[in-house]
Amino acid sequence: MSVEEPRDRRTPGVKEPRDSQKIPLNVPEGFWQRCPSCATIIRQTALEAQAHVCIDCGHHFRISAMRRMEIVVDEGSFVERDAKLRAKDTLKFFDSKPYKDRLRAAEAKTGLCDAFISGSATILGKPVEIGSFEFAFMGGSMGTVVGEKVTRLFERALKNHCPAIVFHASGGARMQEGLLSLMQMAKTINTLQKLREVGVPYISVLTDPTTGGVAASFAMQGDVQIAEPSALVGFAGPRVIAQTINQQLPPNFQRSEFLLEHGMIDKIVPRNDLREYLSRIMTMLHR
Repeated sequence: MSVEEPRDRRTPGVKEPRDSQKIPLNVPEGFWQRCPSCATIIRQTALEAQAHVCIDCGHHFRISAMRRMEIVVDEGSFVERDAKLRAKDTLKFFDSKPYKDRLRAAEAKTGLCDAFISGSATILGKPVEIGSFEFAFMGGSMGTVVGEKVTRLFERALKNHCPAIVFHASGGARMQEGLLSLMQMAKTINTLQKLREVGVPYISVLTDPTTGGVAASFAMQGDVQIAEPSALVGFAGPRVIAQTINQQLPPNFQRSEFLLEHGMIDKIVPRNDLREYLSRIMTMLHR
């Protein structure tokens, strides 16, 4: 593991760790984690016990889609659906390497067939159709498979008349699928509208990062919009916006705290409190 000081994405600088915080020598890879916000060194087992939230500053580490399910749903209740859906290289897309090679690499890295997992579960005994993006799979980008799985999640919620919950962590539409990827924005929104017509609640949980075509479609269409602390949420990144308008952006621009202050989301909920909060919201909204 490198002991080099990481660049902090949230603040201008990162404080130097105390001597007692330095990573011991000859420790196996993955035994310690350094918080990118406060530079505290945390034992991996302690971090996992805290739902991957820094014990010093509350920074929320990015986590896998399956780990998120383990934290939120009742133990043993999650039944995955549509797990074997795989993308096809319809456009024969090639940039620095073929799209099919990128898919194989992402599948080997994550053990998933695409960037979204979904299924049926319960949260404190309440049934729910739930899904989560996997950012490690090509940046959580939305292609035809992700769009189809999200659509099927909404359709199951409609059929079972139970709430739908989606955790977002995405860089946006998948460029390797071109227009086919952009079509998923309209497809998911159309199915979501059917939930609204019959009063089935949809709860959207925004995590770091939620951007691009996902943010521009169903991610920002929840009946309740929740975000984790300091999550980056927006269509284009702040650096691109600043360069485009040639102006300095406000502090914490596009972070969840900024969005809450400006009425774009309803609540910021720390990860350790999310399970109970979702249960209360489902009780209030679902009849």
